[in-house]
Parts: sequence; structure tokens; C-alpha cells
Amino acid sequence: MNFIGHEIDDFKVNAYQDGKTKEVTKNDVLGKWSIFFFYPADFSFVCPTELEALQDKYDDFKKADADIYSVSEDTEFVHKAWAEASEKIGKIKYNMLADPAGKLARMFDVLDEDAGQAYRGVFIVDPDGKIQSYTINNMGIGRSADEILRTLQAAQFVREHGDRVCPANWKPGQDSIKPSLDLVGKL
Repeated sequence: MNFIGHEIDDFKVNAYQDGKTKEVTKNDVLGKWSIFFFYPADFSFVCPTELEALQDKYDDFKKADADIYSVSEDTEFVHKAWAEASEKIGKIKYNMLADPAGKLARMFDVLDEDAGQAYRGVFIVDPDGKIQSYTINNMGIGRSADEILRTLQAAQFVREHGDRVCPANWKPGQDSIKPSLDLVGKL
């Protein structure tokens, strides 16, 4: 299934954030850019390296008017226990969504039903709740926080400048391309 342009469904899940539990709904993510970052499980091996890398870039995501929602099939209580047990996870300030019933993982089609865990999916959702970018990796393949941020910035640029596109490795401030027949075969 192709998710580009697909509006996310309504949802309501529990979350752990910075020492507290709370509820997060679709309405909470509308009006700003959102990164849904699925990972297989708390208390695992690759996952803490990814979550720490996202935390290290969290201020950059916030400056880009985006919030991060990490998601696993664990409960908010397991997220809390992991934050208390791990220095890396303990410093996370973004929302850690609890999806023990797999509702979000099924909605984004990243649930490995046999394992009861989510594949490593990243979904960049615009302020209207529509998916603008996504990648899905197998369980053992970690992701780059820098590339997620760069992709977010490119999606934001394209949304703001609908007549321009971003070439490979584009970063804010670099030249973009205005598609035209004059460029065909010249790039």
C-alpha cells in the first residue's frame, strides 16, 4: 500500500513523556509536522541508539515545527521503567507512544503479527495529518536521525514552494530545482 498523501486515521493512545503518562490523539498531532517513529521493543539493542539519536536532534525538530512520537508495542509503564533503567532513554523528552494492542502499527502497516512487534517505520506527517514521506526497515536496520530531519525539511520546503523540488542530499539553504522542459536531459 502506498501511504503518500494518505490522511492518518483517528487514534487515541497512552504515552509516556518526561516522567508523566498522558493520552495522545490525532487532534494532538494536527497543526504541526509529526514524526511517527516505530521501533520493535523497549529494553532492546538497536532501539536505544535510535531513540537517543532522535533526542540529540530533538531541538532541531522542534525548531522545524515538528514533534516526535516514538511508538512500540510496549505500554506506557514499560516506557517509564525503561526510562528509569537506562540513562539514554531517561533523557528523552519527546512522546513515547504505547501501542500494546497494535492499533497504530496496523494503521501504518508496520506490525509483524508473528513477532508482535513493529518494523522500524518512519512516517513524516504534515500539519493536515497527511503522510508526506515514509520508510520501513527490517528489525535489525537502524535509522539516521540526521536523514529523518533532512527529509522533514525537504518535505516542508516542497510544501511551501510547490513549484520547486529538492535534489539528492538537499539541505535548507541549498539550491532547489524548478522543473521545466528546458531542464530535461540537462541535469
